Amino acid sequence: MRPLPYLTMALAIALVLPQSSSAQDEPQSEFSGQIDVTEVLLDVLVTDPSGNVIVGLQPDDFIVKDGGKEVEVTSATFYSNRRFVESARVAERLGVQPDEVPSDRFFILFFHDQRFEDPSITSNVLDALRWAKIWVEEETLAYDYVAVLSYDVKLKIHQDFTLDRQALVDALVSVAKMRDPESTWPSRTAMHEGPSLRQNLPQGKELRRQTRRVYSGLSLTAEAAGHIVGRKNMLLFSFGFGDQNDFGTFYPDPRYYPPMMQALNDNNVAVYSISWFKNLGDQSIGQDQIENVLSLLSSDTDGTFYFNFVNFQTPLIKVVEDNNGYYLLSYSAEHERGRKGYQQVEVGTRNPEFKVRGRKGYLYGE
Repeated sequence: MRPLPYLTMALAIALVLPQSSSAQDEPQSEFSGQIDVTEVLLDVLVTDPSGNVIVGLQPDDFIVKDGGKEVEVTSATFYSNRRFVESARVAERLGVQPDEVPSDRFFILFFHDQRFEDPSITSNVLDALRWAKIWVEEETLAYDYVAVLSYDVKLKIHQDFTLDRQALVDALVSVAKMRDPESTWPSRTAMHEGPSLRQNLPQGKELRRQTRRVYSGLSLTAEAAGHIVGRKNMLLFSFGFGDQNDFGTFYPDPRYYPPMMQALNDNNVAVYSISWFKNLGDQSIGQDQIENVLSLLSSDTDGTFYFNFVNFQTPLIKVVEDNNGYYLLSYSAEHERGRKGYQQVEVGTRNPEFKVRGRKGYLYGE
C-alpha cells in the first residue's frame, strides 16, 4: 500500500497546560509537535459470495480502519480490464462509459529458479514456462503490462513491463536457458518507455550485491513496482524457501520475512504463489512443509497459493480472473513527524455479504 503521492503538511499543535491556583501569574507552558499527513492508496477486491465482482460502489460503501481507527475514504476508483467493462450491464451499473474506466493491469512473472538446488524440477520448470508462453499469447489483454523476472543467486530482469507479446516470449526463453540479461542487453534501461521496474532498480554488480537472498530480490522488486499506481500482481513460481527447525518444520527467516512482507504490502504487490510441484505426487518427503512459506506469503499480501493442480494453465488463468476488477481507495493518514513504522489496515464494506480482500498495511515515516 504505497503512499502515492506523498502529500506532507506540517501541522503545529499547541497544547496549553492547565494552571494551578498558585501559579496563575506564571507564563503558560506549551508543547509543540508536527504531524505528517499522507495520502494512502489501497487496492481492494470486492466480490459476492459466488465470486462475482461487485461494481458501482462509492467511498461511503467502504469501511477502512487505519491502526484500529476508522478513517474517511475520500475516493474509490474502479479499475477493470476492457473485456469486463464493455458489457452493457456493467457499464450501466457503473454509470460510466467503458473508456472512462482505467483498464491497465500489471503482472510480474517471477521465476524462483531452483534447478541448482533440485535438478528434478527441471521438467516442471520448462512446463511452467511453456504454459506461461501460451498465457501471454492467448489470455492476456491489450492493456495488460507484463514483466518477466527470475532469481537464482541474484535478481534478473529478463523483460521490463511491456505490451509487446513477442518480447515476453523471448524473455521466457531467456529464463529457460538461465541467461543473464544484464550482459546481453546493457542498453535497455535508457531505451525503455512506459511503466518500468528496471529504472527503479540498481544495475549491474550493485543489483547482485543487494539481492543475495530471495527475500531482498522480492523486496526490491516491490519497491520498484511501487512507483506505478495500482495493483501489481506477482506470480511467484517456487517450491518455497526458509529455514528448518529441530522438528523439521520450515519457517520464514524472522530477519528478512517481515520487511519483505511489509515492502510488498506497502507497494500494492499481491503475491500469487505457484508451486513448482504441481502434483502432490511429485513432492519429496517434507516438501509440503517448505511450501508453508509460500502459503503464508500469499495470505499476507492478498494473493493466493496454488498447489496440486493438473497443469500450470490453471493458476495462470485464475490469477487473471481474480483481477477482472478492483477498487483503488484513497484516504488521509496522520503520523507524528519523526516516527516511522508499519501501520496495519483493515478494510470492509457496509454490506456484510460482500467478500473483501485488501492490503494488510503500509510503511510510514522517513
